[in-house]
Amino acid sequence: MKDYVQVPAAELEKPYEYNSSEESATFLYLRVCCCCSALRPRYKRLVDNIFPEDPKDGLVKADMEKLTFYAVSAPEKLDRIGSYLAERLSRDVVRHRSGYVLIAMEALDQLLMACHSQSIKPFVESFLHMVAKLLESGEPKLQVLGTNSFVKFANIEEDTPSYHRRYDFFVSRFSAMCHSCHSDPETRTEIRIAGIRGIQGVVRKTVNDELRATIWEPQHMDKIVPSLLFNMQKIEDVDSRIGPPPSPSTTDKEENPSVLAENCFRELLGRATFGNMNNAVRPVFAHLDHHKLWDPNEFAVHCFKIIMYSIQAQYSHHVIQEILGHLDACKKDSPRVRAGIIQVLLEAVAIAAKGSIGPTVLEVFNTLLKHLRLSVEFEANDLHGESVSSVSVNTGARDDEKIVQNAIIQTIGFFGSNLPDYQRSEIMMFIMGKVPVFGTSTHTLDISQLGDLGTRRIQIMLLRSLLMVTSGYKAKTIVTALPGSFLDPLLSPSLMEDYELRQLVLEVMHNLMDRHDNRAKLRGIRIIPDVADLKIKREKICRQDTSFMKKNGQQLYRHIYLGCKEEDNVQKNYELLYTSLALITIELANEEVVIDLIRLAIALQDSAVINEDNLPMFHRCGIMALVAAYLNFVSQMIAVPAFCQHVSKVIEIRTMEAPYFLPEHIFRDKCMLPKSLEKHDKNLYFLTNKIAESLGGSGYGIERLSVPYVPQVTDEDRLSRRKSIVDTVSIQVDILPNNVSSDDVVSNTEEITFEALKKAIDTNVMEEQEKEKRRLVIEKFQKAPFEEIAAQCESKANLLHDRLAQILELTIRPPPSPSGTLTITSGHTQYQSVPVYEMKFPDLCVY
Repeated sequence: MKDYVQVPAAELEKPYEYNSSEESATFLYLRVCCCCSALRPRYKRLVDNIFPEDPKDGLVKADMEKLTFYAVSAPEKLDRIGSYLAERLSRDVVRHRSGYVLIAMEALDQLLMACHSQSIKPFVESFLHMVAKLLESGEPKLQVLGTNSFVKFANIEEDTPSYHRRYDFFVSRFSAMCHSCHSDPETRTEIRIAGIRGIQGVVRKTVNDELRATIWEPQHMDKIVPSLLFNMQKIEDVDSRIGPPPSPSTTDKEENPSVLAENCFRELLGRATFGNMNNAVRPVFAHLDHHKLWDPNEFAVHCFKIIMYSIQAQYSHHVIQEILGHLDACKKDSPRVRAGIIQVLLEAVAIAAKGSIGPTVLEVFNTLLKHLRLSVEFEANDLHGESVSSVSVNTGARDDEKIVQNAIIQTIGFFGSNLPDYQRSEIMMFIMGKVPVFGTSTHTLDISQLGDLGTRRIQIMLLRSLLMVTSGYKAKTIVTALPGSFLDPLLSPSLMEDYELRQLVLEVMHNLMDRHDNRAKLRGIRIIPDVADLKIKREKICRQDTSFMKKNGQQLYRHIYLGCKEEDNVQKNYELLYTSLALITIELANEEVVIDLIRLAIALQDSAVINEDNLPMFHRCGIMALVAAYLNFVSQMIAVPAFCQHVSKVIEIRTMEAPYFLPEHIFRDKCMLPKSLEKHDKNLYFLTNKIAESLGGSGYGIERLSVPYVPQVTDEDRLSRRKSIVDTVSIQVDILPNNVSSDDVVSNTEEITFEALKKAIDTNVMEEQEKEKRRLVIEKFQKAPFEEIAAQCESKANLLHDRLAQILELTIRPPPSPSGTLTITSGHTQYQSVPVYEMKFPDLCVY
């Protein structure tokens, strides 16, 4: 016994902390302990027994069962068991004895799974220390081994949380493993899979504890999210997995880093709450920016579809707000980048529209319209700054800006079409309030930097957006769809300056008027043989619609009348004008409205024949064809046989003698046009007296047919840059008198005498002078500076006030004052008092 060293029992039971600097001392200590194994603590003897002499034999299962039983029976010894195992593991890692490392980790895993008491907390610290040692090693097998052990630990539900435990090291290490660049592809894939599974373990271990939210801190999310997205980029078929979470995959797919990363990303987002949602989404933008994944944006769209499907529905507006914020931050980036972000917004809105998006509705539209204005401004600047050497560059930039604009319009339209009717109505008003209208300041969009061309471009873009929003909108009454605050700016003369603007305005009106889906049946302007074959759906005109037409009918007629007489009309304009007349007839026409529409059609026919606006022959024939198509339609809709007979007869004669007056011929290529319309036979025209005779026997009030239609003049006409219509509407169109045929006009001409000529000359001179005076006044108000007009009006007002003061001074004199009047007698002032009863008041002051 003299060869043995006596060691106190307390010293033997004291846990030993491994220190590489004391390696020689450790070896001596262990050799001494081996000599006196009977004196060593039991937990150490049990731990030593699980290790075989040859590591290839694996864990000694019988001794492992003894160790497990001892740990369960004496849980207070778990921390010492863990410390001792950590000591041995550290030594084996340093010595690269991988066999014993595997045995130690297997023993740790079994102990961890068997013990769930509160005393496991110190043991977990030793366990995590050993996992960290393995992850720090440069051997891929040990890193994978440590990851597997950590994942097993992450699946254990602890009785009480450990608030002091942090996983910063594991987040950093697992994220680094996700970006492994090992030379061997198989090893690289294995390490990346281990890193993803480790991140998944960290997430599962931490997110369930509400009091330990450190994993959601930005410094951790900035590592976790990009690591997952980096591996998701390797996915081969993105389209096959867009949508809700996929079903459980096979073993082979689980070995795919992209599949595993996507599943982990979905799980992470699914556990996000209101407070930490933004921290998980913002790193996605950083990753897409850093790797330039907005153009092309397939992967970006894929990511945000995963986000929108994974998060809780009530948090959808957070993601949309983040996308809008990033769009604002990238407003100076290239057009394709902005278009990619807008496309992502469209996909997100498409998913969020099915859930809760209430608080972000106006914010979405306001931001999109702001970027639409910026895009048009960039496009206008490129156009103005274009030089000969940079024509191709600027053309490409403008094309890219059009991609941005189309993406914005699609997003606005899709978003608006998914809103409830009450919100869609507000959005319609909101967009219409942004449309620039010349001469007014009601619009809220800044167009100071756009110029005339940019202003027209933004008008077109906004009306296209409005057209998308109104598509499919069904209002019970037309007043709800077209309130005055919306109809007035929509039908503004400023929006009639360009044929494309007029087309968009008419299409918006069609979307709102067509409440029974009849527009598709009316597509194209043509002579319909039998309107009954179209199976037009209509209802009885309600009182609200009748009131609307009484209030706004003249405004609609005026817009159609002036729209037909524009010189830049194309075939589509005439088709849309015809559809407008037909929809008004179907949706809003009672007997009074039908008479007004017929008057409007006859007025259009007369204007085409007289041609005060000097329209080309094609446009004149187009108007005649439009009138023929509409009268054919309305005559069959009201089903008055005599009216239908007259219309059919005129169309038949036109088919034989003047086919260019019919839509099937005039809008066909290479149609022969006449040289003039004045010499045509009266049978080619629709006559008011014939129509009045046919409708009079059916109970229609034909008195108003004798009154030619004249469009109303609005104040905005004088402010518009278009040619003033004051001159055109001041003349009564009467080429074919309403109650007199053409033959009567020719036969009843007055005899020409000297007196008649003198009277005509005097009358014409006066009319010319009056017309010239009116023209000068209008021209002055259109072209003169505002200060000059204001000064002239002020001088006239002052003159008027002076005249009124003189008149009042003469007619109303002040009554004598009871206190007396002031008189001057020989240089002395005297007051002469007058009694009240002797005062004489003017008649105007007595009541």
